[in-house]
Amino acid sequence: MNSESTTAPLVSPGVVFEARKLRKVYHTGEVDVVALDGVDIELNAGELVCLLGASGSGKSTLLNILGGLDLPTSGELIYKGWKLDGSDEQILTMFRRNCVGFVFQFYNLIPSLTARENVALITGISRNPMTPAEALDMVGLGARMDHFPSQLSGGEQQRVAIARAIAKRPEVLLCDEPTGALDVTTGITVLEAVERINRELGTLTVVITHNAVMAEMADRVLHLSDGKIVSSHCNITRLPVSELKW
Repeated sequence: MNSESTTAPLVSPGVVFEARKLRKVYHTGEVDVVALDGVDIELNAGELVCLLGASGSGKSTLLNILGGLDLPTSGELIYKGWKLDGSDEQILTMFRRNCVGFVFQFYNLIPSLTARENVALITGISRNPMTPAEALDMVGLGARMDHFPSQLSGGEQQRVAIARAIAKRPEVLLCDEPTGALDVTTGITVLEAVERINRELGTLTVVITHNAVMAEMADRVLHLSDGKIVSSHCNITRLPVSELKW
C-alpha cells in the first residue's frame, strides 16, 4: 500500500472493508454475465461473516474482489481508508501478501514439503509472521508438523492450509467453501480452527458456504442471489461450532 497517498477516502474506525455499488461483469464472446450487481457492504474488524447463496449467486466473485484477486468493473472498494478499486497490480500484490489470508476448498499444499515447510512458504515472505510451529499449534497440528500431506487426512490438510493462511497474522481471512470437500465430522474440526482464529486473533473472517447451518456460527449472515445481497441479518448470539445442529 502507498503510505504517501492523501486521496484515500476515510472510513469509520473499526470498518475494514467498505464496498459501494460494486459491479462485476464478465464478457464471454458477445454475452455479458453480471456476477455482481450493485453490492453495498461494510465489514468490521473481528467479525465472522457468512456468505450464503446458490452456485452462481456472486459469493466467490465478491470474495475474490475483497481479497484483491479480481477488480470490480465499477464501484468502490475501500480497505481501511485505502481505495483498492483501480489499484495497480503492485499495490494489490502487497495487499494480498500483507493483509489477507486465503483458504480454498482444495488445500493446494505442496506434496513434497512437510506441514511445517508448507507454512514456512508464507512466513518467509511476511513482515511479522508467527513461526510455522505457532501457526500449526493454533489449528491443533503441533504434533503433525513434520508430516507430509500424504500422511495427513483431508481435514488435517485443510488445517495446514488454514495455518499457512494465518501465519502472516492477516487482518482478513477469506474462506471459500473450506469444508466443501470434507465429511461433516472432519468439517467441524476445520470450522473450530476457523472459529478459534477469529476469536483469539480478532481477524475479520468471511466464510462462503452453501450450508445454512454454518450461518449460526457467524456474527452476520449475507445472503446473495443473482449478484445482489438480498438479505442481511445479525445473530444476537453466535453458536459455538460444537453446538451447531448438523
